[in-house]
Amino acid sequence: MPYGKYILRDLSRSRSQAVVFILCVVLAIVSLVAVNGFSGSVTTALMKDSRTLHAGDIIVQSRQPISAGLQDAIDRMKRQGKIQISDTFEFYSVVQAVGGSATLLSNIKAVTEKYPLYGRCELASGKPLATSLIPGTVIVEQILLERLGLRIGDQLDVGRARLTITDIVLKEPARPVTAFALGPRIFVSAADLDEIDLIQKGSRVRYGIQIKTVDDADLQQLADTLTAAADPVLERVDTYLTARSGVKRFFDNFMDFLNLVGIFTLLLAGIGIHSTLTAYLKEKENTIAIMKTVGATSRYIFFHFTIGLLLLSLIGTLLGLALGFAAQSILPFFFHGLIPQQTRLGVSWSGTLQGFSVGIIGVALFAFRPLYRLKGIRPAAIFRKEGVQKTGGLPRGLSLVVIIVFFTAMILWQLQDIRSGLQFVGTIGGFLLLTAGLVHVLLLALKRTRVKNLEFRQAVKGLFRPDNATRPIMITLTAALVVILTIYTVEKNLDQAYVHSYPADAPNLFFLDIQPEQTEDFDRALGIKTRYFPVVRAKILSINNQEIDRKRERLKLRGDNLARTFNLTYRSDLLDDEVIKSGSSLFRSDWQEPQVSVLDDVLEMHAMKIGDRLVFRIQGVPIEAKISSVRSRVKDSFKPFFYFVFEEDVLKSAPQTIFTAVKVDKSKIADIQNAIVKRFPNVSVIDMAETIAAFQGIAHKLADTIRFFSAFSILAGMLIAVSSVFATRLARTREAVFYRVLGARNSFVIKVFGLENLLIGSLSGLLALIVSQAASWLVVTKVLDVRYETFVGPIVLIIVLTSVMVVICGLIPAWPILRQRPLTFLREQSQE
Repeated sequence: MPYGKYILRDLSRSRSQAVVFILCVVLAIVSLVAVNGFSGSVTTALMKDSRTLHAGDIIVQSRQPISAGLQDAIDRMKRQGKIQISDTFEFYSVVQAVGGSATLLSNIKAVTEKYPLYGRCELASGKPLATSLIPGTVIVEQILLERLGLRIGDQLDVGRARLTITDIVLKEPARPVTAFALGPRIFVSAADLDEIDLIQKGSRVRYGIQIKTVDDADLQQLADTLTAAADPVLERVDTYLTARSGVKRFFDNFMDFLNLVGIFTLLLAGIGIHSTLTAYLKEKENTIAIMKTVGATSRYIFFHFTIGLLLLSLIGTLLGLALGFAAQSILPFFFHGLIPQQTRLGVSWSGTLQGFSVGIIGVALFAFRPLYRLKGIRPAAIFRKEGVQKTGGLPRGLSLVVIIVFFTAMILWQLQDIRSGLQFVGTIGGFLLLTAGLVHVLLLALKRTRVKNLEFRQAVKGLFRPDNATRPIMITLTAALVVILTIYTVEKNLDQAYVHSYPADAPNLFFLDIQPEQTEDFDRALGIKTRYFPVVRAKILSINNQEIDRKRERLKLRGDNLARTFNLTYRSDLLDDEVIKSGSSLFRSDWQEPQVSVLDDVLEMHAMKIGDRLVFRIQGVPIEAKISSVRSRVKDSFKPFFYFVFEEDVLKSAPQTIFTAVKVDKSKIADIQNAIVKRFPNVSVIDMAETIAAFQGIAHKLADTIRFFSAFSILAGMLIAVSSVFATRLARTREAVFYRVLGARNSFVIKVFGLENLLIGSLSGLLALIVSQAASWLVVTKVLDVRYETFVGPIVLIIVLTSVMVVICGLIPAWPILRQRPLTFLREQSQE
């Protein structure tokens, strides 16, 4: 018989194991191909359209008016004919329909006539933006018209100006993600800014200058010149090649997380590959022993089975690639509204190749150990019934080390941060060790438990059948369920805390950018007793004379950083939800120099202690202060808070605005908002209910995406359960035969096997319930600082459904065992 036909016949006799092996390979490939391919296609699209997304070759950004030095450098380049520029001013404000009472918080962007330098704002009329947007007019999104009941031609009060709506903006290249914006976009002409009168001292405005170079060859030189002229603390100068938009940072971080889920799924699928291959090769032990008896070498046998596995791997790889491409087409649905509307996604062959390569390497690593085990099979095994001798040695031990190094390297490469990567590896390793330990303790306790019911007793014994993969199955299922249940519980707690059970005493209306001279009039107009907080915008320059590395701070992937602009305030007392954590009081009476009290959250960004000196920069003026105390917030508090609190004398004369928040009845929100906006156009009023609803939608999208990929982990557990049946098929067949010889019916055997798999599913679910609740409690109470609820009902339903799936996956491949005739089986065994 030709060699190829022999391999195909050999595989056809083990169709079930071959199918499970192929499915494991598919599982190892599909998630990595989907995530890497989708991530690569979005990254490529964003880079391809980066000039359009940033609306310029060089992008200048600042939270303060552009400094004189930088403005002079830009004006000089413009006079020399090297650049064209477009100025933008972006801020939030509440607008009101003329002749109506309804108001709406909106995202206002004032632009000059040349905006955008690249790309095109798509308007409903089809006209260019510069044609439709002239002084005295405004262009809005459709949602604003719907919310305020307006039409084109109606008038809108923006600040102190009354502007006419002339068009509707459909797409804006430099505003790719609307999901992260609070309120609809409104375009106004920069020529109307004085009349609008919303930009005042301390106002929250993002100043931008988009620059288009006449000669691309001058790009980097001009950018370097502007960088040298810019204020390194307050201003950022980027090119379209180096600038990272908010959506890009968000997308990169979330894709990193999904890639980690994909790597975790690869690990679980690898366990399934190892288990399935072990079961397949165990059934071939007699065949291999006979082959060695007639002269076949270990190398020949290794090569023979490797060829067969390569064929199966090729089939699984092709299916994995096909399903990975299909998954890539589904992912844009999950990310609808989170990626630029104009982005045209294609196939990222480099990203797909990366995912494919990682998957193939993982498959090869997990397949090596069972294949190397073939060396332990001796020809004498067919006579003495001896098992496979332990091969041990360097190769098998080295393969385990290589697997660990491989997954660690993948995680470090994905996160691009050694510290975060090692922390993640340690967390995952600790999590798997904890899960394995709990499984071991639970199985040990179950093994020592005396059970009277015969079916149940035999099912318990079946868990400890030789070569049974009970532990790997339970570890895999438990780990996968913990991820899914933790995500579900955290998401439900966030919904409960921020949406459905907003604390009764928490403020729901926030008033921003109140000018100091407006405080008394505002207080009378509001008519509600409240506390006003002065807000001074500043950046930290140094800590103990050590300058802040702003570039390094901005590269932090997790948590807050010291490079951003902070809101400072001044007062002489603690808030109701604050306590002193370190120090005797808020400020010390024996210190004459400026003092600052810091919130303990700041210590997570950088190590600080009482007595340390911080230098802040406020409107170009440096202020040095000494840490006098460390404060902490009471849990479950939704009241305003500040990282840094100064004495009144230090900041009282600094440029500032006033902020306050109140709790009002929902039915009165609209009336209060309308009255305040009408009298104080510069004040921004934020309704927290609408804000929370917007972020809730984003959270649900992300959670759905995570669950989609986490489901692959559950499938890996199911495949391991199926492979376990194959690995113990001979022992299960022997048990079934003995049961029937002793008078048992097939129903008894089905009950025993069904109970065995039910125990695996239910015990895994029980462990997952315990671990996920503990993990959720830590995340919800310690990280998110909100009240924790269990939501056990839906979680138990998920566990029950998973247990049913495990029972089905265990019984289907075991069904042929019930068809085995006792006499035929015993005769075959006696002849071996």
